[in-house]
This record gives sequence, structure tokens and C-alpha cells, in this order.
Amino acid sequence: MNPITYLLVTVLGIVTWVIVIDVVMSWLVGFNVLNIRNPLVARVQFVLGQITRPILAPIRRVVPPVGGLDLSPLIALILISVLQYTLQWADAKYLQ
Repeated sequence: MNPITYLLVTVLGIVTWVIVIDVVMSWLVGFNVLNIRNPLVARVQFVLGQITRPILAPIRRVVPPVGGLDLSPLIALILISVLQYTLQWADAKYLQ
């Protein structure tokens, strides 16, 4: 695999995990498993929000919450998966 393609696919994989962790953490805060008043929890949630907000905000403008359920992380994960697959396919087809 081309090193640039490998780097892009790896970064997209890391972004996928950050989105998943952000979603799980928001559920844990929502169900009062984690207390947002804890400085560590607040800091981690802030950092995750700063990373995921630029990715999810454009999707949230197009797809509003449905019945209180935010589908933007799911759509972002699908788009990232498609982008990873496309990069790997293009690398295998054109760069080898």
C-alpha cells in the first residue's frame, strides 16, 4: 500500500474511534454513569467535542435530529468507511 494512502486510512480509522468514544461517552453522561462535574470527565468530553464538532456539524445542518436521536455520528461513520474503502480501492487499482 502506498504510504500516503496508508496514512490517510489510518487517520480515518483514528477519527472513527474518536467518534465512537464521543458517542459512548455522551450516552454515559446522559445516563448519569459519568459525572460531568468531574474535571477529568469534563476535559475528555471537551477534547472529544472539539475533535468531532467540525466533522459532525455540517452533517447536523443537513440531517436534523429525528425524534431526539442524533444520526450525524452514524452518517459520519458510514462516510468515513466509504472513503477508506475508496482510498484502498484506488490505491490497489491505480498505484500498483
